[in-house]
Amino acid sequence: MVKKAVRLIVQGTVQGIFFRRFVKEHADDLKLRGFVRNLEDGTVEILSEGEGEQIERLIGFVQKGPEHAQIRNVKIEERKWSGEFKEFKILRF
Repeated sequence: MVKKAVRLIVQGTVQGIFFRRFVKEHADDLKLRGFVRNLEDGTVEILSEGEGEQIERLIGFVQKGPEHAQIRNVKIEERKWSGEFKEFKILRF
């Protein structure tokens, strides 16, 4: 198993449409850990750690988004694995 960590910044219509819950449901299904939160500039930040193939699947879900999302861009940053997360959480500001 290849452990991988990424930080995603999602731009578009992604706040107020249950986007964070959409991300959490997929992350939980994929057994990923980390968090998703809205940022003040209207983007959504996702920090996720887990098995590399599952991270790639999450990125695919995020790029497509839920029904009412309009994804303009997803910035993907590879991160160093930290192992600090015990679960995947929805964070408030």
